[in-house]
Amino acid sequence: MALKDGTRVPRLVKVGGLVGLVCVVATGCSPDQVLRFGWPTGVTSDAESMRQLWTWSVIAALAVGVLVWGLIFWTVAFHRKKSDELPRQFQYNNPLEIIYTVIPFVMVVVLFYFTATTQQEVQAEEEPDVAVDVISFQWNWEFRYPGYTTPNGEAVNTVGTTDWTPLLVLPTDSNVEYRLSSKDVIHSFFVPKFHFKRDTFPHPDKNNQDNVFQNTIDREGSFVGRCAELCGTYHSMMNFEVRALSPDKFERFMDLRTQVNPSTGQPYTTAEALTEMDCGELCNPNSVTTIPFDPDRQSSSPRQDGQAVGAGN
Repeated sequence: MALKDGTRVPRLVKVGGLVGLVCVVATGCSPDQVLRFGWPTGVTSDAESMRQLWTWSVIAALAVGVLVWGLIFWTVAFHRKKSDELPRQFQYNNPLEIIYTVIPFVMVVVLFYFTATTQQEVQAEEEPDVAVDVISFQWNWEFRYPGYTTPNGEAVNTVGTTDWTPLLVLPTDSNVEYRLSSKDVIHSFFVPKFHFKRDTFPHPDKNNQDNVFQNTIDREGSFVGRCAELCGTYHSMMNFEVRALSPDKFERFMDLRTQVNPSTGQPYTTAEALTEMDCGELCNPNSVTTIPFDPDRQSSSPRQDGQAVGAGN
């Protein structure tokens, strides 16, 4: 039986809406996950600011897309050829030309404004609670804490080796400042959970390069870090791990790092201090998000034989 006049389009709209609803529900995503539009979860307040920019940008793009699709479907459905008569022409319609010139311009200005605002927020700097010097080299990392001194008068530091992935221990809920530099070629300091990366250059002060940024980590955890700049043979294995501890645990960690380990007669290393703290997985002396690599170029896979407790600096 044929459909009555005027019923086909509303039914198609209803069916389309039902299909869309089923698609959303069938994903099993929470409202927060839906609004992320694929944006991964971060662990800093800056990451949340960038997520909000992404969400509203996608919503704006979808709104424009829906409008364009609607106009296309409306034209196809209601302006099909009915005769050989030439339809009304709009190529010299000044008001219409002004509209489709001004509206895109306004959209670009608005998007630029919110992008610039978010960028300024992410790159803003103030007095840090903790500062750390991040020093890259082929193919590992060194982390120095200039605000903390060992009994031998040197700054507390951590250096990675081929047998031990370096741990960058940081406090949560604190403004952390990262000062980046390189000992050889250009590398890039990248922690995916930060949603932020920045290149590390040799002698950044002499080359007038911005090598400082800050952030605040929102929660405890272990987060893998990588080099995001092709820097040589073992670039893909130049990893480290951020170990975020609560402020009280971080202070305990630094108390140990600034003392002599009675069992060795030397200042506590990162691995030894974490082992002494004994606070569960967060105090694991070895990385839990990545593994060291075997520098033997004949090997076809990363090192799998584990890491020695206390091997790290």
